[in-house]
Amino acid sequence: MNIYDTAHRLASEIRMSDECVRLRELRERAYSDNTNRVLLDEYKRLQIQLQMSMVGAAGEMPSEDMQRFQQLASLLYMNSDVQAYLMAEMQMQKTLADVFKILTEAAGVSFDLPERG
Repeated sequence: MNIYDTAHRLASEIRMSDECVRLRELRERAYSDNTNRVLLDEYKRLQIQLQMSMVGAAGEMPSEDMQRFQQLASLLYMNSDVQAYLMAEMQMQKTLADVFKILTEAAGVSFDLPERG
């Protein structure tokens, strides 16, 4: 058994899954509008910046960026196509996190943060 072959088979199954096909369709619909595209790109940039600041990699996120992120989120979630896409993306991220947890547990590797004593 080659672990890389197995990983490629899993990637193929994920790519062909109903959830992933639907995510691609929703993404295409949400990004078809140029205004949505610009807003989504900015939202995702700020989202990554926020995630990095939460783990300490980029320091604290400036309050004006946090405000901009919240404003963009409110605006984007008012559009049903964009909302459906973002919700499907969050669900896919959760699914992939679950798969990652299964794989790390199988390998005996833990990415949990140690508790403070």
